[in-house]
Amino acid sequence: MKRTILLKLIKPSAGTLSVSLGLFITAGVLLTVGCGKPKESEVTYVNPETTKPMTLALEYRDFKSAALALLNSMLQSPALQQCGKDGKACVIAIATIKNDTTQYIDIDQLLSDIKQALLQSGRFYISAAVSTTDKDKMLEEIRKLRNNPEFNKTTVPGKGTLVAPQYLLSGEILQKNYFLGDKKYVEYYFILKMIDTRTGLVVWEGKKVIAKMGSKNTPTW
Repeated sequence: MKRTILLKLIKPSAGTLSVSLGLFITAGVLLTVGCGKPKESEVTYVNPETTKPMTLALEYRDFKSAALALLNSMLQSPALQQCGKDGKACVIAIATIKNDTTQYIDIDQLLSDIKQALLQSGRFYISAAVSTTDKDKMLEEIRKLRNNPEFNKTTVPGKGTLVAPQYLLSGEILQKNYFLGDKKYVEYYFILKMIDTRTGLVVWEGKKVIAKMGSKNTPTW
């Protein structure tokens, strides 16, 4: 609530200056309090599994939906059925997933559900010895401890103990925008492929499309 106050300026005497100033400040404080405090914003929990999409950008449910669809396709691939037979799990290395969209994407968010399910299936191991991410250089630093006399040699990984990955998982995320009247239609393509490291052949490829529609002025980031 706003109020307009017209004040008649009167030149105060020296004796009344401090009193007038005090009354003016007090009146200002009372007016501020009288207008009431602003309404507090309401914050509630939402269920990402059932709540309607809140943006044209990718959300948690989109990553999970894509991960589950691609995982199911991967596990049913005839070329990968030998993984896990006779108790012999296949070793997979994961390359950087290319992001070809207009938004920042945490690739680990997409791969986390896939990695967890692959390991829990008992059919695959994921190699941390071969990676394109800088954080995995820590393994290289650990191996340098072989020449450090301060460490117990029996606890340091020796040479010739690493297991080379049989397959390489790579992929990309693409985005296409369309305008239909006053609406914006956005398609996201999640594409993953499994490559046999011994032959260089693609033994499996999967694609999941997430499509959304909203106002043409709605951003996609």
